[in-house]
Amino acid sequence: PPPPFPAAALWSRLGHPRAGSGGPAPQEPCRERSAAGRCAELYENPWTIPNILSMARMGLAPVLGYLIVEENFNVALGVFVLAGVTDLLDGFIARNWANQKSALGSALDPLADKILISVLYVSLTCANLIPVSLTSMIILRDVALIAAVFYVRYKTLSPPRTLSRYFNPCYATAQLKPTFISKMNTAVQLLLVAASLAAPVFDYVDSIYLQTLWCITAFTTVTSAYSYYHYGRKTVQVINNK
Repeated sequence: PPPPFPAAALWSRLGHPRAGSGGPAPQEPCRERSAAGRCAELYENPWTIPNILSMARMGLAPVLGYLIVEENFNVALGVFVLAGVTDLLDGFIARNWANQKSALGSALDPLADKILISVLYVSLTCANLIPVSLTSMIILRDVALIAAVFYVRYKTLSPPRTLSRYFNPCYATAQLKPTFISKMNTAVQLLLVAASLAAPVFDYVDSIYLQTLWCITAFTTVTSAYSYYHYGRKTVQVINNK
């Protein structure tokens, strides 16, 4: 006669504890487990100093936009320098203090840069200091990247994918790693903004050097967009799998 089918194997396949053992049912797989054997999900404190600085930079964006549209370039240049200081500070603090580094910050910092840059370019275009074609190129790239971030958030969030969990910054699911050319592009874009803001203050609006900087910015923007398309998943590090 065929050998009897082990009861333990049957209960294991059904997902129940072994008969008579009193042991717990097998746990669902997860990426990390705590010392007690529980499924560990990364839950961060979003109120770090770098994150607060990034949010402050977002808050300065509409202020800068208003000042530029009103052609108050002297004050706008000063506020822009303040925004640049917050950008330098949040990166410095996150690199040098481990407890200030977070997965949320890896997304919040570039998002703050993109919001600030988008508002500045639209405002400077309204003030006839930056061409419409260049601003359109930058806005389209940033919209595509932001849409990709929302998609990655959805795909890496463990069930249940509710709106409250999706928009809860404490649940860290992925860490973004911008490409080198993307970092260079952000620096060039900010350099053009600074030069354009200073142009009416120091009277070099029609300078050939400013127009050359337009071309360089357009080149780095296109190259940066292609780098994200080419490297794709290498720019995202998943923290918590579903």
